[in-house]
Amino acid sequence: MKAMALAAGKGTRLFPLTGEVPKPMAPVVDRPILEHIFDLLATHGVKEVHANVHYLADTLIKAYGEESRVNGMSVHLSREEKLLGTAGGVKRLAEHFDETFVVVSGDALTDIDIGELVAFHKKKGALATIALRRVYDTSEFGVVDISEDGDILGFQEKPNPAEAISTLANTGIYIFEPRILDYVPEDSFFDFAKDVFPKFLENGEVFAGYEGDFYWSDIGTLEAYRQAHYDVLSGKVRVKVPGEKIGESIWVGEKAKIHDSVNFDGYVVVGRDAVIGRDVTLAGDVTVGRDCWIRRGATIKSSILLPGSSVGENAYLEDCIVGHGYDVRTEEIIRGGALTRRQQ
Repeated sequence: MKAMALAAGKGTRLFPLTGEVPKPMAPVVDRPILEHIFDLLATHGVKEVHANVHYLADTLIKAYGEESRVNGMSVHLSREEKLLGTAGGVKRLAEHFDETFVVVSGDALTDIDIGELVAFHKKKGALATIALRRVYDTSEFGVVDISEDGDILGFQEKPNPAEAISTLANTGIYIFEPRILDYVPEDSFFDFAKDVFPKFLENGEVFAGYEGDFYWSDIGTLEAYRQAHYDVLSGKVRVKVPGEKIGESIWVGEKAKIHDSVNFDGYVVVGRDAVIGRDVTLAGDVTVGRDCWIRRGATIKSSILLPGSSVGENAYLEDCIVGHGYDVRTEEIIRGGALTRRQQ
């Protein structure tokens, strides 16, 4: 089976982090979101995946190359010179999709069983199937109304909860037959939810909605980004956590140096080549990215340190996201917020 990962967008709601890296490269427990997606696809038998890249495209291409192998799966990155939307981006690469294929947003964290989703799609004999997930606040998502048999009846885009026809959110995970691309014009900005899916309903296509028991987060805000880390570390989502697991709640990457006096109290990931000094406290859910340096006496609570950042002696951080290469000064006290070098 083949797949398409949509990785061209800006991820503006996750700014300022996406001022530094494209959203698919934002690390969740010290691994890029896109890498978690590649793992998922490979685990479920996908042999070839294509990804469109646009915003900060060079960062993605530097990480994976235009062609590479990931877990036995061939990965192809294609530069999209102008944004073409979700459907337009797939249409541009239509020559690669000549059989049933998967489309997944390159900036979402999920552990969906793709095999089960495909089986549902085949059983329905559908042209297209959308994976759906219940949400509390419909104003952040496109929602879908389905029949008891899983046929899609209608859509709403980010409705007020009081006016929503459903609480089933479109996750941006799709199973398609190649014929869906007949609905998408060449070289035009076109969106699946806004432009293509309504045409399916108008033309009476077999169009299905799959409501399964799986984890999904579009990581659309800084709060959701922090929550995704906690969900991984606490076992709510089945994804790979890098490093050697020590006890029930600590993961330590290769060549990390941790002083014997460090106090751990919670779920903690320490990335490859990180250095954690004497009398440091790591409490709550904490991710220390690769190549980070936490100096003597610092306290880090419920925070995320992205690769290459550092924390000075006796500094105190709580509920923070520390950006790539950012230096927290000695004895600085910071509660909340995202710290990036562009803010200095």
